[in-house]
Amino acid sequence: MRLPLAHISWSWSWPATFILLFVVAGAPFPFGSTNDLSIAFWCLCLGLALMVAPTRDLRRPHLWMIAGIAVIVAGYAFVLHEQLSDHPWIAPFNPIWKQASDLLGVPIAPSASIVKNEAFFALGAPLANILAIILGIVIGAERARARQMLWVIAVSGSLYALYGVASFLIEPTMILWRDKTAYLGSVTGTFINRNTAAAYFGSCAVIWMLLILDDVRRRLPERHIEWKRVSRDVAEIPPRKILPHLAALLICLMAMFMTGSRAGVSLSLLAMIVAFTIFLRKDLPPRTGIWISLGSGVVVALGLMQLLGGRVSSRFDSQGLVDEGRIEAWKSTLRIIADNPWFGTGMGTFQWAFPPYRSPNISIRGIWDIAHSTPLELASDVGIPMALLVAAAWAVMFVILGRGVFARRRDVIIPLAAAATASLSLLHSCLDFTLQIPGYSIPFFALFGAGLAQSHRIRDARPDVVQGAVQGAVKGQPARRTIRGEKAVATHV
Repeated sequence: MRLPLAHISWSWSWPATFILLFVVAGAPFPFGSTNDLSIAFWCLCLGLALMVAPTRDLRRPHLWMIAGIAVIVAGYAFVLHEQLSDHPWIAPFNPIWKQASDLLGVPIAPSASIVKNEAFFALGAPLANILAIILGIVIGAERARARQMLWVIAVSGSLYALYGVASFLIEPTMILWRDKTAYLGSVTGTFINRNTAAAYFGSCAVIWMLLILDDVRRRLPERHIEWKRVSRDVAEIPPRKILPHLAALLICLMAMFMTGSRAGVSLSLLAMIVAFTIFLRKDLPPRTGIWISLGSGVVVALGLMQLLGGRVSSRFDSQGLVDEGRIEAWKSTLRIIADNPWFGTGMGTFQWAFPPYRSPNISIRGIWDIAHSTPLELASDVGIPMALLVAAAWAVMFVILGRGVFARRRDVIIPLAAAATASLSLLHSCLDFTLQIPGYSIPFFALFGAGLAQSHRIRDARPDVVQGAVQGAVKGQPARRTIRGEKAVATHV
């Protein structure tokens, strides 16, 4: 399996590209990069890459996207100031400090956060995600580098999946060099949690499927697929060109099913079905083709669930769609939000804010240090206004990616892979905490950035291209550019 490196110009931009690809491939390795040291290291790498990243491929739409991210950064900075400052501008002090002062009989300096300075230590993961998506836009603005990022995520994901399956079969009580204390009956790869592992392997499976479809589609001789001949055309593809990709897809699917995660497996299969249908939408019959594709995808998904997902099916039978304790935890989190609507309890303080609100219907076993719903936990940590700002940013991102998916002709898999994995990760994070694990979020935020950068298809041509197109038209040769007056505009990138 070889990455498409030959056509990439390794100019002065190679250090930033190399660093980003190193981070994208390495972030899942150290137990999902959940500890502060790993997060700090990736922030350092991403910050260094951003300092030397090339900007020559950036266009006005890319600058507008970066400006939008700057608004998010400004919002975070304001909330952090209010939570960390001894003299916040508008945020009220949390009443817990006055209660503690009255109880102890000593003066205690108040704060808007229920844990002083915790917001500073919790800043690492959001900062890494912001750096990753900005670098994805800057470096992914060049088509070859965006495709290379897609390949690096796919290949590294299949290697992690292979390790996960092999380690489960050989020594299921170990994760890398540490003892595995939870999910002993599930594949987790290098992650601690099986749900995050399922979302990661499922996202990589989505990318492999799109890479295979793109490769097969380019090898077919017809402009539009002739379904009567498709089996013969596919059979003519050299096995060495397609079998390694199919093997990588299979190992990702196998690892995904072996996690036993209900939401992770179900949402990954749904993302694959929708991405498959969207990619081939122009080759399907005009009226019934999309419904036939979706229905066939559901049948295949159910077949895979029966063949490979026995543990997933049994968990659905015994526990249903969602655990009752998780629903009660969401209700408790909503009460936290209701009592702290504007600035939350402080970034990273959920594990301290939750106990007073813990529902009596939740089992007394264990500590709830995470809400199992990233949007709810975000609102409880930083307040409703900031959470709405982040939600608006996600909505804008999906609009831009959707435009890229339906506007591009070439390399449509880049925005499509970004849109599919973004939908998968967001939906899964509403039920769990996938996007709160840097080992997952860093690679895919970089992919989101590349997808955003490749979602714009119109680009002004250079004067020499205009002159060549005009001369070709005079000589009766087909022009490669569409001429409008005195200006040449590229058609579909």
